[in-house]
Amino acid sequence: MRLVVLGGGGFRVPLVYGALLTDRGEGRVDEVVLYDTDPARSAAIARVLADQAAADPAAAPRVRVATDLDAALHGADFVFSAIRVGGLAGRAADERVALAEGVLGQETVGAGGIAYGLRTLPVVDHIARRVAAVAPDAWFINFTNPAGLVTEAMSRHLGDRVIGICDSPVGLGRRVARVLGVDPGSAEVDYVGLNHLGWLRGLRVDGRDVLPDLFASTALLEGFEEGRLFGADWLRSLGCVPNEYLHYYYFNRETVRAYREAALTRGAFLHRQQDRFYARVGDPAVPALTTWNAVRAEREATYMAENREAAGAGERDEASLTASGGYEEVALALMRAIARDERTTLVLNVRNRAALPGLDADAVIETPCRVDAAGAHPIPADPLPGHALGLVTTVKAVEREVIAAADGASRARAVKAFALHPLVDSVSVARRLVAGYTEVHPGLGYLR
Repeated sequence: MRLVVLGGGGFRVPLVYGALLTDRGEGRVDEVVLYDTDPARSAAIARVLADQAAADPAAAPRVRVATDLDAALHGADFVFSAIRVGGLAGRAADERVALAEGVLGQETVGAGGIAYGLRTLPVVDHIARRVAAVAPDAWFINFTNPAGLVTEAMSRHLGDRVIGICDSPVGLGRRVARVLGVDPGSAEVDYVGLNHLGWLRGLRVDGRDVLPDLFASTALLEGFEEGRLFGADWLRSLGCVPNEYLHYYYFNRETVRAYREAALTRGAFLHRQQDRFYARVGDPAVPALTTWNAVRAEREATYMAENREAAGAGERDEASLTASGGYEEVALALMRAIARDERTTLVLNVRNRAALPGLDADAVIETPCRVDAAGAHPIPADPLPGHALGLVTTVKAVEREVIAAADGASRARAVKAFALHPLVDSVSVARRLVAGYTEVHPGLGYLR
């Protein structure tokens, strides 16, 4: 099988390739095509993949670098997308503009997520059209952020053949299972919402929901990352465990203050770190995989540092830093289920159909799905409680305003998207955000 990776020069591509190296089954991926608009980055990542393959070169998928999109897509069985329009410099600019207005600039949540979406949607719309024309039988696995928004926009061209993935729900489920002493592989999660806006409502083992055991013990509640991040009292009040990204909503003032006081925003930190990485790995004398591993360890240790500081949650625990099974494992399980009919259940971003009451059939949600050779089928979910449904429907309305703004090149719709978001507190601020983002991102000049 041929896997095409869009954003093939991205830093986390070796995670995907590493997962592929563990697959020895029939019909496994035997060719990986890296496509990136920056050939130097693709070449650097290809060096890392070559080091990974060195342990067993005969069994490792072949790697090819492509510089033409249509040529890369030709003959694809699966397309994996992790592009970043505007690069990390764009992410850092998103943060600066938002924080100057006193609102959150995180890349998937609030003003930063809207800005990222506005410059990403025209690009992914073109990609979706080319996939439909050049590789209509390919399955498209989307990891490009904002993942739910991008997946919904692409589904208009690719239908149910585009599926969004994220590592947050699986990571949350595993952390809760571990603190309860449960084998994560045997636990069935009741999780639903939007990407980066969902709640773990149950964890069933042999048909019994063990999540009440968590809420009965303060020690257990404070024994994993989300428990320390949100606090035992708040989790008990909710009666569920929120995705870590909901910290931006529930503790917005504290998080914005921590971001404003940080020496570097997350985007600025990663921009500086990865510029150094690609410059180093461009030197053939530098050991590519060793360098990548060291940079990845630093990256993981500093993940959501501002949120942990705002909550007084301390450093990330060792289990979270060393655990495998992130989005790359979700991607591999998804491909195996479709290509080989190895039926499984995964939390994915798919069109709702009729799974979650309160949202229409075309709304992309994040929810457990049964996956087989015919694709991903969302499992019917119990309704969300009022507070959660209100937040989900509001953010979904914002996502659709972002799509409408991109489709119509409409500055007015862009202002509306910002103004309607729960984390942007003024229409005047929304207008200044659009002006500020248009100034720092020339590509947003399409908004009229």
